[in-house]
Amino acid sequence: MKHHIILRIVTKLLIPLILLFGLYVQFHGDFSAGGGFQAGVIFAAGFILYNIVFGLDNGRSILSSNTAKSLMAIGVILYIVVGFLGILLGGNFLEYNDLSSTPIRGQLLGVFLVELGVGLTVSNVMVLVFYSFNDISMEKQ
Repeated sequence: MKHHIILRIVTKLLIPLILLFGLYVQFHGDFSAGGGFQAGVIFAAGFILYNIVFGLDNGRSILSSNTAKSLMAIGVILYIVVGFLGILLGGNFLEYNDLSSTPIRGQLLGVFLVELGVGLTVSNVMVLVFYSFNDISMEKQ
């Protein structure tokens, strides 16, 4: 793809916008449609676009499989920790009211942290699926 200069330039312009839109969906998901899952897919799409245009070696130098696995695990752990904090603070699993001084702040904090964990997990799972498909196709060649 080195000889497709227009594609490379357009991709360099689009990827920051894709990631910015992913951040918008992540942080605006508390108040409207959207959230962690959608933002995770958007982030992964931007990263997969980078891998397709600039090469898998460049993409893996930015985000290796081991790093993606670690980030995926951090997302799951964040979700579980927030859930069990509700139990430790006297409520139910994923009950956010006691996470802060007021129930409304607790709800906002809890939803934000859970959606952040979901976004981390989904984006890195999508990247790992992309890597796996690429590894399978390379084995067959």
